[in-house]
Amino acid sequence: MNGLRTGLLLAIAVIVLLLTANFQSIRLALAIIVTVPAVLCGVALMLLLTGTTLNIQSFMGAIMAIGIAVANSILLVTFAEAGRKELKLPVHDAARQGAVGRLRAILMTASAMIIGMVPMSMGLGESGEQSAPLGRAVIGGLILATFTTLTIVPAVYAILQKRAGTHSPSLNPADPESRYYVPKPA
Repeated sequence: MNGLRTGLLLAIAVIVLLLTANFQSIRLALAIIVTVPAVLCGVALMLLLTGTTLNIQSFMGAIMAIGIAVANSILLVTFAEAGRKELKLPVHDAARQGAVGRLRAILMTASAMIIGMVPMSMGLGESGEQSAPLGRAVIGGLILATFTTLTIVPAVYAILQKRAGTHSPSLNPADPESRYYVPKPA
């Protein structure tokens, strides 16, 4: 069980590093990763309510739910950041626009996964009880993570990006968005 916790923590650390590299901002990575504790709380709560043990299947479900929750948060933060940079919206308006603009996509993704996991979580069939913890973990994690993505992530984004500039963090002198941009002579 100790190895599973180490694997989960390692997966979260890799996600943070990849997000930081992708967005070139630790603040945006932290705003996105806020959903992970919500997923873990949702998984724990669902397993507790259903009397399911913490095992390999439930850990796999938690990792699946983390992946979907992080993807939904990336969608929201990317949309909010585009509004802040391209439309020059204030950070609170950009966060609100990100949540409202991507509400349907986030709800559709989460609800499709939750509804798809219901038959698995019931544990029906010959070997259904073995895979039921996976479905239960995904359902519990996504219910809480979806709420967090639509309410907490925009608030954290607004707090972290309050003083951020709109210039590109790129160091590439060929990038026209970078503050180090050097135009090529004609």
